[in-house]
Amino acid sequence: MEKFETLISRCVPLPLTDVDTDQVIPARFLKATDRVGFGDNLFRDWRYLEGDIPNPDFILNQPGITGQVLVAGKNFGCGSSREHAAWAIYDYGFKVVVSSFFADIFKNNALNNGLLPVQVNENFLQALFSKLEEDPSLQIKVSLEDEEISVPGTDMKEKFEINPYKKYCLQQGFDDIDFLLSKKSEIENFEEFRLVAAR
Repeated sequence: MEKFETLISRCVPLPLTDVDTDQVIPARFLKATDRVGFGDNLFRDWRYLEGDIPNPDFILNQPGITGQVLVAGKNFGCGSSREHAAWAIYDYGFKVVVSSFFADIFKNNALNNGLLPVQVNENFLQALFSKLEEDPSLQIKVSLEDEEISVPGTDMKEKFEINPYKKYCLQQGFDDIDFLLSKKSEIENFEEFRLVAAR
């Protein structure tokens, strides 16, 4: 995974509540076990009309709308526990998802796959949607170190919380296995000390 510290990026607004994981990545695309390629089918049933024709009304198909931050409505990632939802969002190119509430399993899956879920209060979220409607090219700044999201050039900013272990892993670009491997020498030293002490 890529290391995450500070991101300044444009945003893609998705002001819909209760977006579930089947809408994020439909079940028929879950056969693959490799994380690569899931971004092609992100929001598939919203992005395409019958015959695989891009839906011009869906936000990802609208010209000039781009960014590494997905700003979504309340209760994002609800529904089934599929990890593929986080894979699809990350593989598409998003590094951050902003919402006023995340389903717990989605939130954990996101953190385990290099995707930062930034939970803000509802007033901040709605103010951000309003700003994006006024100016689709608006950029936001997300500082993982400071645990703060802000809109440069304005007084809009808010703190968010993240588990310290997951924060460290994101900063290092580690998943759980990478973290254990980074501690290999310490683990080996501990085991050697334990065996010597047991003799």
